[in-house]
Amino acid sequence: MPAPAGGSRARRPHRFAVWAPDHARVEVEVDGAVHAMRPDPARTGWWTAGVSADPDGSRYGFRLDGGPAHPDPRSARQPDGPDGLSQLVDHTAFHWTAPQWPGRGLAGAVVYELHVGTFTPEGTFDGVAARLPHLRDLGVTHIELMPVCPFPGRHGWGYDGVAPWAVHEPYGGPEGLKRLVDAAHGYGLGVILDVVHNHLGPSGNHLPAYGPYFTDRHQTPWGSAVNLDAPGSDEVRAYFVGSALAWLRDYRIDGLRLDAVHALVDDRALTFLEELAAAVDELAERTGRPLFLVGESDLNDPRLITAREAGGIGLAAQWSDDFHHALHAALTGEGQGYYADFAERPLHAVAKTLTAGWFHDGTWSSFRGRTHGRPLDPARTPAHRLLGYAQTHDQVGNRARGDRLAASLTLERLAAGAALVLLAPFTPMLFMGEEWGATTPWMYFTDHQDPALARAVREGRRREFAEHGWKPEEIPDPQAESTFTDSRLDWSQPQQAGGGHAALLDWYRRLIRLRPLAHGPAEVQYSETDRWLVLRRGELAVGVDLSTGTGPAHELPLPPGTVLAQFPPAVTVLRAHASGAASGR
Repeated sequence: MPAPAGGSRARRPHRFAVWAPDHARVEVEVDGAVHAMRPDPARTGWWTAGVSADPDGSRYGFRLDGGPAHPDPRSARQPDGPDGLSQLVDHTAFHWTAPQWPGRGLAGAVVYELHVGTFTPEGTFDGVAARLPHLRDLGVTHIELMPVCPFPGRHGWGYDGVAPWAVHEPYGGPEGLKRLVDAAHGYGLGVILDVVHNHLGPSGNHLPAYGPYFTDRHQTPWGSAVNLDAPGSDEVRAYFVGSALAWLRDYRIDGLRLDAVHALVDDRALTFLEELAAAVDELAERTGRPLFLVGESDLNDPRLITAREAGGIGLAAQWSDDFHHALHAALTGEGQGYYADFAERPLHAVAKTLTAGWFHDGTWSSFRGRTHGRPLDPARTPAHRLLGYAQTHDQVGNRARGDRLAASLTLERLAAGAALVLLAPFTPMLFMGEEWGATTPWMYFTDHQDPALARAVREGRRREFAEHGWKPEEIPDPQAESTFTDSRLDWSQPQQAGGGHAALLDWYRRLIRLRPLAHGPAEVQYSETDRWLVLRRGELAVGVDLSTGTGPAHELPLPPGTVLAQFPPAVTVLRAHASGAASGR
């Protein structure tokens, strides 16, 4: 619970500071008392004041030119939401039970993406912590939390966050996040946090009141761009770099997933992403822990994940939608929208991504109406720098009704997709509940407090899907409480008789245990006509027959070997007795 005004600890001098370059007078309000601030002679545009305060409880805000108090842009806690006063947080006060955590890098990882609000009925960090034994037993190495920064209302995806240094209070606030990270480390699990630097949400954003955090020099899908290259951008870049480092330092997060980095419009010679990557590497060296960045990008540009010493930006990895799109088209037969490029020859598309990393590497994209991408050199950029997945929050939640693959595919087809994700050369990522074939939808839900914004979001989503033939009444209302509650995982499913959930969960566990035997580049043989594919990696050979259910099963050209796992008749995994090259056709 929030501390009362004035805090509960002994007060001591605290230095308040804020960047407000366009204002003639700045004051800080601390526990109801207003104090004048002075310009900092060492930093242009900064204002400072020394005030007695509770280091772990005082409420405060900044008054600009005599106006009302605004929350601190660098606030670590917003107990009353994004529009309320900030609260001081003493990060040194938390007792870590795993103080010698050595860190866990991304190499060899199996990532598990989850949304705190719908992963458990509690919808809190403590609720997630209680389910960590399930994830440990599954065999994943890292949990990836969708954004946890404050946003108006109680529930949402988190990409409308407006306080990039703070933690959403309904999830458990800063202490709750630390408890979860500490518990995860106790189970040997690393923690990745999804962060958003390309925009802030449409409601509760106080940054423009302080200074030029945004610029009209560039436009993004969310409006004016974050100011990364216009006047004042040095401080804006330092603000977002500082936020990223705070998660890694103060909360002991192991890595960050950067949302839509292609939308970080930046014309400077030293890009923001390079600056951020260098700062994270420096912090890793100081702390002795492996820290890393994973980007979301649709550019198919290998420079993003190429070392800075080799002329790249230096991120550790990036999401790979090409593999997802190819696999989705092969499993489901869908060919609308951006799936069209992959659906023409889906097994060829799967084979190309498995061996070349990307499908679009300078090839024609009908969805974009132009050529797209750049070839990826596996000698410079190993495949583990790409994350591969069959489902993500985007690819499920941005469907009209949030339906997962399990809503339409057979168990055999789900098992085939799992084998290709978990035994591919990429770093695999699962989306919560996928491991047991969860049938609960995961929909787009919001809790906007502004009625006009809520109406605009509702009508906009229905209008978007009406263009694809959906009736308005068929599209779930993002603002409805039921849209949120229906998106929660049903943890009883893995124990239910029938439905195959337990069998699928066991299959995922077995595949993850077999991953160490799959090493080196992929060799692929496939038949588009008969709809089968054989993947060879190191000692493992994986045969997938996607014709099951539509015709007789095929005898796949698997090498001689010992069968290690089967999900008949769709999948066979074996350890080859002798090496032998396979080729596509």
